[in-house]
Amino acid sequence: MSRYLVDKFLFTVDRDPALVERYREDPVGTVAWWEAEEANRLLSCIADERSTWLAFDGAERAALAGHDDRALFALGAHPFLTLTLFVAMFERDHDEPLGFQREYAQRLADFSLPYPDIAT
Repeated sequence: MSRYLVDKFLFTVDRDPALVERYREDPVGTVAWWEAEEANRLLSCIADERSTWLAFDGAERAALAGHDDRALFALGAHPFLTLTLFVAMFERDHDEPLGFQREYAQRLADFSLPYPDIAT
């Protein structure tokens, strides 16, 4: 498993409003596209500077494609990155302020210390 790659996905998608919408509407397609086209791109470098070996494992791909914040948390994805991206995608679906944040906290409430390691 590559927590780095999952966190890189969450980070890069969250910083592009068009990708946020694409991921909201077509998570399976967006994850597949991102893995094929963006996963090995080196951030802050010219496009020709790329790695060749980074890929999601099956559990990571499924959690990202399913918008499964519980599975991402259990896999060690950084909870702040997951929260900020999912707020951008799903806060609009709630009528009350902080509605999504409360729902997110409730979905993760049964996790107990020690939490999954989020070091990359």
